[in-house]
Amino acid sequence: MQENQSSPQPEVELSSAADASPEAASAEAPDNASVDTLPSLEEQLRQAELKGAEHYDAWLRAKAETENVRRRAAEDIQKASKFAIEKFATELLPVKDSLEQTLAVANPTLESIREGVELTLRNLARAFERGNLTELDPVGAKFDPHQHQAMSMVESDQPANTVVQVFQKGYLIEGRVVRPALVAVSKTKD
Repeated sequence: MQENQSSPQPEVELSSAADASPEAASAEAPDNASVDTLPSLEEQLRQAELKGAEHYDAWLRAKAETENVRRRAAEDIQKASKFAIEKFATELLPVKDSLEQTLAVANPTLESIREGVELTLRNLARAFERGNLTELDPVGAKFDPHQHQAMSMVESDQPANTVVQVFQKGYLIEGRVVRPALVAVSKTKD
């Protein structure tokens, strides 16, 4: 028979929470200090409502500012449209004055009428230049349907689709056609 020998058990030290280090105690025990500093649900709700009201106020202000910008832009567009011709009209006033002076001559001679018309034409050309209105006189140029309107085709020694005659000059403002030139275009001889 065997003897009942018990093996010695290692000694286990049980320590109390008071004996443990402060870090170990804080890890094991709930953090009462941090629980106390968390705001209550009512406080969190109040803060969220304040922040929501602040955001809503900012949104209303931004919306009002956007509406003001739109309104001002619409007014500016309306004014620009209404008074866009003002500068050009101011440039045309000397043309009208020249015509009136020519007609006001008591005993006009052919020479005085010619001088008045030439003065009027110079004033008109100056007004066109200041208003960026460019004359389009395409004789000898290749026909361009964006700038020219063909009134007829004539046989010519020039290459086909070349402008050979201008019935009425065209005009451009900043490269945009105001009125196309009325032209006769060449065609090959049969």
